Amino acid sequence: MRKERIDQLATARTTTLDEEPGVSLIRSAWQRLRRNPVFILGLVITIAFIVLAIISPWLAPWDPTARPLLDKVRPQSNPVPGPEAGHLLGADDRGRDLLSRLLVGSRQTLIVGVFATLFGLVGGVTLGTIAGAIGGWVDSLVMRIVDVMLSIPSLLLAFTVASLAREPSQWTLIISIAIVQVPIFARLLRGSMLAQRGSDHVLAARSLGVRPRAIVFRHMLPNSLGPVIVQATLSLAVAIVDAAALSFLGLGNPDQRQPEWGQMLGLAQDYITEAPHLAFWPAGCIIVVALGFTLMGESLREALDPKSRR
Repeated sequence: MRKERIDQLATARTTTLDEEPGVSLIRSAWQRLRRNPVFILGLVITIAFIVLAIISPWLAPWDPTARPLLDKVRPQSNPVPGPEAGHLLGADDRGRDLLSRLLVGSRQTLIVGVFATLFGLVGGVTLGTIAGAIGGWVDSLVMRIVDVMLSIPSLLLAFTVASLAREPSQWTLIISIAIVQVPIFARLLRGSMLAQRGSDHVLAARSLGVRPRAIVFRHMLPNSLGPVIVQATLSLAVAIVDAAALSFLGLGNPDQRQPEWGQMLGLAQDYITEAPHLAFWPAGCIIVVALGFTLMGESLREALDPKSRR
């Protein structure tokens, strides 16, 4: 009787296990993300921003360098023409259509944010791999450099690097922000790789005589990139805000034929009392886009973190 009962329990347990197969980490994370309204909102904002930045030159009703309302600019009575037919948001102090400049400026903002994050990611992954794979005095040296960079406020460091250039440009903006991002990625990847060094699959590879280079690039590095990729999403939001701040301070691209939201925000300060909408619209775009990337990145981090599973 007892034996039959044990056999029944074992059969029921086996049936239950067969009905509920294991789920990978990525699939499990996606199942949680698609039910997360915060992630959906961030994803919608991010996709809308990217699509808008790509098609903005064809979507803009006017050339951002044209001055269709120049004849209505009156320095004393009407320095900034307001909205009218064909110009939904009005124009700036030079008669240029504000909506068109906002749309085209989204592309420049996206370019600066993406390239700055990409260059920072490459530099951080390089330093983090060297520190985490070699260890010893190399690890100590790299981490002390990273600690010094992290001890300086990010915007101050970016401002210092950008001010070293002879002439401000879009590339000086990208490089200065990328340098700020490097220590963040380096420290995060180094910590992940140190955790991988004592894992079972790495110890098994070493016991089988696999070369150290193969262990680093085939076993340790691929399994350590998850948190770094999630951090890149969050860093993209920070890069957009920092780029806007540096452009506001006059360290961005001075060519007004290529509008950028931070540049537009800086130019609007002369008319902040008479025409606050000149600053409201680019500032609002920066806030919404940064919020979208932040919501998406935070949701990804929670979904991929095993400790946050319920």
